[in-house]
Amino acid sequence: MAKKIRVLIIDDSASIRQTLTHVLEQDPDIEIMAVASDPFVAARKLLEEVPDVITLDVEMPRMDGITFLRKLMAQRPIPVVMCSSLTEAGSQTLIQALEAGAVDVILKSKIGAADSLSDDAIRIREIVKSASHARLTTVRRAAGTIRSASADGPTKKLTADAMLPPPTGRAMAKTTEMVVCVGASTGGTEALREFLEELPANAPGMVIVQHMPERFTDAFAKRLNGLCEVEVKEAVDGDPVLRGHVLIAPGDKHMLLERQGARYHVSVKTGPLVSRHRPSVDVLFRSAARSAGSNAMGIIMTGMGDDGARGMLEMHQAGAYTVAQDEASSIVFGMPKEAIARGGVDRILPLDQIAREVMMTQQKF
Repeated sequence: MAKKIRVLIIDDSASIRQTLTHVLEQDPDIEIMAVASDPFVAARKLLEEVPDVITLDVEMPRMDGITFLRKLMAQRPIPVVMCSSLTEAGSQTLIQALEAGAVDVILKSKIGAADSLSDDAIRIREIVKSASHARLTTVRRAAGTIRSASADGPTKKLTADAMLPPPTGRAMAKTTEMVVCVGASTGGTEALREFLEELPANAPGMVIVQHMPERFTDAFAKRLNGLCEVEVKEAVDGDPVLRGHVLIAPGDKHMLLERQGARYHVSVKTGPLVSRHRPSVDVLFRSAARSAGSNAMGIIMTGMGDDGARGMLEMHQAGAYTVAQDEASSIVFGMPKEAIARGGVDRILPLDQIAREVMMTQQKF
């Protein structure tokens, strides 16, 4: 019998603790090791037994969740999923949580409304399962993705067909400009930071899908823009893809690459969940296969699941150069592993070599 994923729930709300316990225990692979009303109670329980995953409230009396998270990561790294509401001000707090080492974040419409958790029970269980696979061998500045607990849970897994038809064949010949398409999920926020910080100001135009909800992507893009030589912003429908600029798909919207003449721009659209995500990497990659073909470079990074694997194969078949992050540098190797298994990856590289590969590839255009 497979070992169950043991979870420690830390939240000052009794109703939240009760609802999370009920939601998680519906999965036969998960068991609740213990619950705690604050970090001090949790610390005593951790002396007795170590869980596989911790769910941690952000705002608690006596010690806030971010402070506890930093102490935990410095002493004994354990995969932590933060539980928080999302507000404009709260987005900065969630960035702090990722920088402190959180693997993932469950967003609730209201932190005190226990029934908000039940709206997306399937997704919450998937987040905890994903976190249990995270590799935390060292203290990390950040390691997460953020997923919203929305009402439209992933009951049916749709493909990119729900947004646009498959590529018809190999696309147009190479032009003088290259466009880079990147997909990431769990562990991607830190992987993207490391990757983008290494790029020079004249890097090729880039479009990125990182699984996260609305309102957070703008704060995430602004944080990266302040750290990198390239210009980073949340994408707006119709934005051009320009050299030295990076567009990040807005949360809860799909982003597609489109071409008009020799120029590329993005289309930001609503639509169903694809590969159980919105934005979806598969949607971006398929659009790149259709619109850019051999003018594109596809990169798939750390993340749980298989979003992007089909789309990367389509890019590869359309003549694009494709790269996957290697297992050793990935927090979760799920997405790159699936893309490799489908035969859509030309090269597998550690995270710290991908930026250099991008610039070397650009020289060939």
